[in-house]
Amino acid sequence: MDAPSDLLIRLRDRFLEIGYTIDGVRERLGDTAASALAREELVPALRATRDGDSLGTLIRLWWLGVPVSTAAADLPLQELLRSGLLIKVGDTVQANVHIQPWETGGYVVSDRKVRPGDPALRRDHVVGAGGASANLAQLVSRESVDRALDLGTGCGVQVLHLAERAREITATDVNARALHLARLSWGLSGVADVETRKGSMFDPVGGERYDLIVSNPPFVISPAGRLTYRETGYRGDEFCRDLVRLAPAHLAAGGTCHLLANWLHVRGEDWRDRVGGWLSATGCDGWVVQRDVQDPAEYVELWLRDAAEQGTPAYRDRYDEWLEWFEEQEVEGIGFGWITLNDSGSLDPVVRIEQLTHQVELPVGAYVGRVLDAITTAHRLSDDDLRDVALTLAEGVIEERVGPPGADDPSVIRLRQTRGLRRTADVGTVEAALAGVVDGELKTGPLLAAIGELTGIPGLADTESVRRLVAEGFFAIGR
Repeated sequence: MDAPSDLLIRLRDRFLEIGYTIDGVRERLGDTAASALAREELVPALRATRDGDSLGTLIRLWWLGVPVSTAAADLPLQELLRSGLLIKVGDTVQANVHIQPWETGGYVVSDRKVRPGDPALRRDHVVGAGGASANLAQLVSRESVDRALDLGTGCGVQVLHLAERAREITATDVNARALHLARLSWGLSGVADVETRKGSMFDPVGGERYDLIVSNPPFVISPAGRLTYRETGYRGDEFCRDLVRLAPAHLAAGGTCHLLANWLHVRGEDWRDRVGGWLSATGCDGWVVQRDVQDPAEYVELWLRDAAEQGTPAYRDRYDEWLEWFEEQEVEGIGFGWITLNDSGSLDPVVRIEQLTHQVELPVGAYVGRVLDAITTAHRLSDDDLRDVALTLAEGVIEERVGPPGADDPSVIRLRQTRGLRRTADVGTVEAALAGVVDGELKTGPLLAAIGELTGIPGLADTESVRRLVAEGFFAIGR
């Protein structure tokens, strides 16, 4: 496939004219067909696009991947056939790639989606943008940067998000086919001047440094690296471990790395210790969030479905082999989550590891800088310093009290964030009272003393609970 830039520009103009956009597709398909597509069921979407109009035809051709009549395809067919984006099938044409509108207003080009009954995936298959792609895009900081690196760009979707925030972008992938389709994605989206380099891990960038590194890597943990887009052949979760350990050498001063990862839950080992060990020697501040955990069987089923292997002759054998491999390594679960590293230059780096499986405010990238600042500030303030600062209550924090009806005292006092990460924290009477009086002017030490006198409860002997509330974003440092 080799589409000239002018053809991509004209194709994009035609898409926009007809309404082949993310909003246009959503409106046309409706909730029922969209939900069915998420389950890889085409019938409702085919019914929603059966009128043969221009938008329905584009959806069938580029999104659903079914042949459409040459008469209905109001496109520069001969040029698209010569470029390899379309193929002729009798008196119909069929897309040779999957082109989906993306939330940035651009388009993502990938190999056609694989569905049950389709031929087996080629090893260098290029998967389209999905939940993981959106997840990473929501995590990445919104700050403008000079140099950005998209490590393992795949179909190029992260570059669409970086294009307006980075002056210079480098995109790498071990798969030459991925780099080719990524360039089509960028050309169709009007994104220019992205430098592409082929190679594994950080090999293509040598000793270069970047202000921002993003990566949705091939993190799937399996017995063998059969599919390039998701597996590497590394043992267990060692690929993600090495990615974390190598990233700091490629961060400029003050630079940040955001990536997605899988990690193993091994019998007799705390997963926090495992992942924390990856970050401990990086010299960077770090934030790890586990968003989901699956048992081995769920995990294997997910990724066999991903490759449309259910119902194939090899399904049971691969399922059994994968489970046997996990059992040999005493794996009890597989975690999925975010990892953020920041090269703050501190001689006392801090790493926070937590689990947040509930819904959070999106995009996290709009406030991820404040999250990191809270974690590092709370860690680096001495007890005396913490007593000497003025605190404010973070926006959107509310208090909940739980107890039997009519009781004088609640059995539980809980602070809840209605914004941001939406954490909750069970607190004592003193911390709850402090949350009610902090104003950014009065210092913490005198406030704690006054609360102790008024309530008859001695002031906090140490500031550990206050420090935790600062680290978790319930309190912020005032003036």
